[in-house]
Amino acid sequence: MTKTMTILAGSLALLASTAIPGFAEDKELSFIVCGDTMNAVQERTMHEWEAKNPGYKVKPEVVGWDQCQDKVTTLAAAGTPVALAYVGSRTLKEFASNDLIVPIPMTDEEKGAYYPNIVDTVTFEGQQWGVPVAFSTKALYWNKELFKQAGLDPETPPKTWDEQQQMAKTIKEKTGIPGFGVVAKTFDNTMHQFLHWVYTNNGSVIDKDGNITLDSPQNLAALTALKNIVPYAEEGPTAYEQNEVRAIFLDGKVAMIQASVGAVVRLADTKINWGVTNLPLGPDAKGPGTLLITDSLAVFKGTEVEDKAIDLAKFLTAPKPQFEYELSEGLTPLRPSPEVDKLVAEKPYWKPFIDGISFGGPEPLFTDYKNFQNSMITMVQSVVTGQAEPADALKKAAAEIEEFK
Repeated sequence: MTKTMTILAGSLALLASTAIPGFAEDKELSFIVCGDTMNAVQERTMHEWEAKNPGYKVKPEVVGWDQCQDKVTTLAAAGTPVALAYVGSRTLKEFASNDLIVPIPMTDEEKGAYYPNIVDTVTFEGQQWGVPVAFSTKALYWNKELFKQAGLDPETPPKTWDEQQQMAKTIKEKTGIPGFGVVAKTFDNTMHQFLHWVYTNNGSVIDKDGNITLDSPQNLAALTALKNIVPYAEEGPTAYEQNEVRAIFLDGKVAMIQASVGAVVRLADTKINWGVTNLPLGPDAKGPGTLLITDSLAVFKGTEVEDKAIDLAKFLTAPKPQFEYELSEGLTPLRPSPEVDKLVAEKPYWKPFIDGISFGGPEPLFTDYKNFQNSMITMVQSVVTGQAEPADALKKAAAEIEEFK
């Protein structure tokens, strides 16, 4: 090596190892995004944040839904967490209890900007542990042609559980087609679908103080109503999760289902004359209800960029970009706004998905969410199959989930 090359090599090595103003590397914020691709609105907003925060670079990684949650959990447990991650809000209590995430404080103004009860989906022990980023509610879809064939008014859907059961019975007896789609497969949305019954009768599973409230008169009525509609549902409901029940509805082979606004797009490709309305109410209901399912952005502990990650999470979910994101993904809006009012006016089918929020309830937060969920699924299946009476199944599940809270 010549003397010149030796000096040059030494200079390059010095540059590589010395922090020189203007040449410092950006601090990296790793960000796990669940899905198949990065949403264009979020990607644009992420770059806007980078422009406002020189010296910081966001490094997103898109991970498929089936592996996303496990990857986030594995990295955090191994001591190599990502700075920010898309997670189901139901996991926040478990992450927080294991000291894996940091609180994300919200001002009263920030909390007040959301629809009622939304902030509850990310709150326990008085602190918020995530920023809501995706939101889903359910409403009742009905097949107007099947109503007409059964001699029912096709423009008058059920408003109460009793009316829903009677209409399902009439449709089954008059047409031979199931009147209502029951979800009871060993799958997470079996519990979700039952919680729609709970939250349309002013019920709950766990209160803000951590007391289990599952074994209540309101929930007994909900589980009993579910049992009573099974004879008029599709055969073998334990073989069906909610998307499979939706497929039967789209094929015209069931008259009523609980589903998200996403079903509207799929119905456009069918010849079904359909309607959508608020979920029918139980006897103790105070108003329209639904399960409020949110996904959140969680900030993980030990990255040394926690404050910046919190700032990024709030920037990504600020009202304007968040509403754009919701429209692009077909999600229920998280916040009321003139834009939402315009959306409902232009597309009235959105109204029941908004109406149910006021008296809706959150996906319950447990430190051992999977075992809690399994107990709830087993409870529903035991009643749907006739292996247990609602009162006994409810007491058994309430006792089991005590150890998972």
